[in-house]
Amino acid sequence: MSFVHKSVNIPELETKTVDRKRFYLTPEGKMYPSITTVLQRRKMQGLMEWRKRVGDDVANYIARTAAQRGTKVHHMCEDYLNNVQSEWPEKWAEHEKNFLPYVLFGQLRPYLDKNVNNIYAQECGLYSDKYRVAGRVDCIAEYNNVTSIIDFKTSTKERNDEWNESYYIQASAYAEMFEERTGTEINQIVILVVTEDGVVQEFVKTKDEYLPKLIEAIDDFTTHWEKENEQKLDEGPDVIGAPV
Repeated sequence: MSFVHKSVNIPELETKTVDRKRFYLTPEGKMYPSITTVLQRRKMQGLMEWRKRVGDDVANYIARTAAQRGTKVHHMCEDYLNNVQSEWPEKWAEHEKNFLPYVLFGQLRPYLDKNVNNIYAQECGLYSDKYRVAGRVDCIAEYNNVTSIIDFKTSTKERNDEWNESYYIQASAYAEMFEERTGTEINQIVILVVTEDGVVQEFVKTKDEYLPKLIEAIDDFTTHWEKENEQKLDEGPDVIGAPV
């Protein structure tokens, strides 16, 4: 299997951490919060309740293990779509040493072979002046012949659709960023989830449903950030959209 790549000229973005929050520096000298940072506020209460229930040690172990597993599977998907398996077999052989992530990737692979082609970008930094937000998208490609934002996720168990709302908001933000940067409109978002028992879940949505929630999340983050800055005037001006 060989995947076709389309040439898209998108400048690389630098990142900066402010108060343990990630920001991206744009070529025009603006600094925008990452969409992941913006959406963390929506998850905070649930995560705190979960930590309290299971304890910090267990929570840290689960979070660390899940992050490592997810990162490895994501790298496998990225390399596979970049034709590394066929063109650089020695590099691909390193992935095969990671047993569980490689097995999980093997479950995702048929979905990539069957549905993905004409790849515009992978692990690409994007930003929006309209929304004053930035981020790094997993994959932009045609999925079942429709240009889509595609995100790869791993999970210990099958996910209910309502658990994925932050994923859909995040992907919708990437769609808006990509259109702003390139003029290419994207309406379809695809989340592929593979569980530890080998189940693959395919969630396909349209961005329009989640744009109001994106605006709500950005407004909430901005309000709290500006409030914090008012309490820390000696630490510098509001950085959201401000020149660096």
